[in-house]
Amino acid sequence: MDHPMHAAAAPDPPARARALAAAISAAAPAIEASRRIPAELVDALHRARLFRMLLPRSAGGDEVHPATYLLAIEETARHDASVAWNLFVANSTVLIAAYLAPDVARAIFADPRAVLAWGPPNETVAEAVPGGYRVSGRFDFASGCRLASWMGAHCRVREADGTFRQNQHGRPAIRTLIFPAEQARLLDNWNPIGLRGTASDSYTVDDVFVPEPFSSTREDPALRREPGALYAFTQQGLYAVGVAGVALGTAGAMLDHFMALAMAKSPRGQALLADDAVVQGEVARASARLGSARAWLLAMLGEMHAAAALPVEERARLRLGCAQAIQASIEVADFTYKAAGVDAIFPGSPFERRFRDIHTLSQQIQSRAAHFTAVGQVLLGRAPVGFL
Repeated sequence: MDHPMHAAAAPDPPARARALAAAISAAAPAIEASRRIPAELVDALHRARLFRMLLPRSAGGDEVHPATYLLAIEETARHDASVAWNLFVANSTVLIAAYLAPDVARAIFADPRAVLAWGPPNETVAEAVPGGYRVSGRFDFASGCRLASWMGAHCRVREADGTFRQNQHGRPAIRTLIFPAEQARLLDNWNPIGLRGTASDSYTVDDVFVPEPFSSTREDPALRREPGALYAFTQQGLYAVGVAGVALGTAGAMLDHFMALAMAKSPRGQALLADDAVVQGEVARASARLGSARAWLLAMLGEMHAAAALPVEERARLRLGCAQAIQASIEVADFTYKAAGVDAIFPGSPFERRFRDIHTLSQQIQSRAAHFTAVGQVLLGRAPVGFL
């Protein structure tokens, strides 16, 4: 599909992801069983620079067009959703580099295999001390932590006088602290029904000191140091784009496999599924549902990148495009699983693992129906404070 793209961001990342399709597919059973990505595949992903798509060029990254990024995540997810999830999360975390001093960002990502991982904010409080912060606590859902060379923690900050630091909205500020991965203790506790290979384990930190330069905030776009159009997107917005890419790729693969099955399967001696008018109509609807959601999201990413500015209305539109793509993907996945009949229920089928993966994705915060409500509030002139 043609779409606007930064001149320096030729479709190399999607092509590189496509070149790894056979290796990713071959590793999928081991990823499922071990809950880890094999080292050889991790090496290949690093060589393909798929961990560096959203990293600023000033820090050694590729700073690709967000539409290119979506296509690369989607292509990877067609072959294994856990690998795609790890890639999108790693690319989401590197966006913090746009809010760090350039020399600090270069230090963190100097190693071409550097990966930053973290869990979402919780009730943990970091203590402001001379020169930086001290933090102790536990964080959960740290996707990709087994690949990480650096870890992060999102915390409220307690000043020396006991008060909490405030953000631009008058709420307790959430600050991101970054430290070497060896200072965190990983807990091997990720054992879900789907997305098993994301290694979204928990971790603890005990009285870790983080120097001030190795901290920042994702809450105030005015603080960003990188001028590139990519960084006009909020971190939360591009995070949603990544989830949408995983969903679109997973559902797209399921639909392709169902169409192949329909042209070969005759249930109980009846006509081929492909000759059933009901199946024909549903396949067409599923193709339209998935394709239209994908095309709309790609189009808006092109428009927003070209504008290089995202007022609240545009941030809401991006959120809506991502939510719609995720919802459409879940609906298409459900159709293919049901329509495939017993062929879908056995381990190793093209449907069973993907069905579990996409329904694990459906429980993630980016898939909440509440996003439609929040966007509706913006459309009706009732934008929530701090809408991202």
